[in-house]
Amino acid sequence: MEEVCEGKDFSFPKQEEKVLSYWSEIKAFETQLSRTESLPEYVFYDGPPFATGLPHYGHILAGTIKDIVTRYQTSTGHHVTRRFGWDCHGLPVENEIDRKLGIKRRDEVLKMGIDKYNEECRSIVTRYVEEWEKVITRTGRWIDFKNDYKTMDLKFMESVWWVFSQLWDKGLVYKGFKVMPYSTGCKTVLSNFEAGQNFKDVPDPEIMVAFPVGGDPDNAAFVAWTTTPWTLPSNLALCVNPTFDYVKVRSKYTGKVYVIAECLLSSIPVEKPKSSDSRTSSSKTKGAKTEKPMDSYELLQKFKGSELVNKKYEPLFNYFQEFSDAAFRVVADNYVTSDRGTGIVHCAPAFGEDDYRVCIENKIINKGENLVVAVDDDGCFTERITDFSGRYVKDADKDIIEAVKGKGRLVKTGSFMHSYPFCWRSGTPLLYRAVPSWFVRVEKLKDQLLENNSQTYWVPDYVKDKRFHNWLENARDWAISRSRFWGTPLPVWISGDGEEIVVIDSVAKLEKLSGAKVFDLHRHKIDHITIPSSRGPEFGVLRRVDDVFDCWFESGSMPYAYIHYPFENEEFFAKNFPGHFVAEGLDQTRGCLVPPFQLS
Repeated sequence: MEEVCEGKDFSFPKQEEKVLSYWSEIKAFETQLSRTESLPEYVFYDGPPFATGLPHYGHILAGTIKDIVTRYQTSTGHHVTRRFGWDCHGLPVENEIDRKLGIKRRDEVLKMGIDKYNEECRSIVTRYVEEWEKVITRTGRWIDFKNDYKTMDLKFMESVWWVFSQLWDKGLVYKGFKVMPYSTGCKTVLSNFEAGQNFKDVPDPEIMVAFPVGGDPDNAAFVAWTTTPWTLPSNLALCVNPTFDYVKVRSKYTGKVYVIAECLLSSIPVEKPKSSDSRTSSSKTKGAKTEKPMDSYELLQKFKGSELVNKKYEPLFNYFQEFSDAAFRVVADNYVTSDRGTGIVHCAPAFGEDDYRVCIENKIINKGENLVVAVDDDGCFTERITDFSGRYVKDADKDIIEAVKGKGRLVKTGSFMHSYPFCWRSGTPLLYRAVPSWFVRVEKLKDQLLENNSQTYWVPDYVKDKRFHNWLENARDWAISRSRFWGTPLPVWISGDGEEIVVIDSVAKLEKLSGAKVFDLHRHKIDHITIPSSRGPEFGVLRRVDDVFDCWFESGSMPYAYIHYPFENEEFFAKNFPGHFVAEGLDQTRGCLVPPFQLS
């Protein structure tokens, strides 16, 4: 050691090479595993990274923590298997291929062929495996790369199918229509925890819009506030807070009559006739008082929000006239706050979670019917919105505001800075948009999840009692499907009339029911496989739904799938589930740690 420390030619890089070479020569890691094989198991779950990029500081930091704990457990009398894993599916891979091939739209993939597209994806998923192994080895971490697992392997995917089937059998899976964060850049819905990964402070327009009250003797108008003008063409309701005090006021200068929350009256502008503008500006003096809205409006009436329920109003646009019998009326809900705005929220059920909920609850729309979503997968208005058809919604904001102004309905316009979610992969602003999806009933599992968390040891402990507990406390049903191509397909086959559904839990079951041989579970290998109806030939065949799993569902299935449970390793699983240790960065607690909790 003295020679090493004092030698003039000492080199840290060369010494590193010597140590790594020595470990390799004596098979240090392999020897450690073999010598501890008879000792009690200490099960470590290593969350799989994507191999489409090189390891960064975050990976190295987490890997060092993982190595310290597993080495310690080995030194205290445990056998610790450490298998590296690779996340192979999902948007990160598809984005790489889209950039490589210049693909911008979903129909371009279909034109190219899902088979060719998926094989392109397969070709790059292990692009940096050698670089990963080299970097991780240089950090001194001992982990098994030779017996790694990949989420694209048939055995792994088969176990994912089995996990889904267990949830299905327990009544914890349903297909629903739900407003979800949607990425126009990636053409897919994102999970709630994905949507929370990339917030940016950005300016957005805010406007106040007048909606004339039907049959009002004073020609009053409800004043609604919104920061998403592009949703106004899809307006179907206005929502008030049932406990708030609302006032009907008349402008002393213009005679216009508005209905607004009393506590937010100061937010509407002081209206004066145009003829007085020049006189007003020239008469301003240094000590003059600025007139406040409450001074320029005359109070006509005061009432609770609950008294406004079911009052009809004149729609802003005529794109949804077929809904007029049930729509274009006031509803009430406590989600309306007094933080900002007017106390009256405009509701477009296809583009807001609360909007959708209150419109369902108040029978503005019916849950069982197809909701009209007037924005396509690219974030552009459909032909229904004739005046703005084909326009990207965010780009149309200014023209929509001008249209509102042209109708004499614009009360106030401006902009404000706020925190808005962006797609963590494409960098495009997310749109909240109603989409059909498959869900796991997480809300039904909430008590069980909280109990599991209470029995888990966390470092640091505040994550357990605050961050993670709070997330579980407010957990919502989990959208687990994606309308994409490169991923584990949902094992759901449905008849043409929708009356017969078969969920497949294994390759063997699919082969038995279909009569086909199965060697790969990716879409281009199984989408053509049909299952004869159990009701008879006259009912035709069942076909697989188009969706694939969210890659977080695959990650959450890892404790089962990395050992191909239940098709193999049943005894090992029975003795060692759940595992003892998992480590991820704080920013990954919702992404990497929530799914395993939900599927345990």
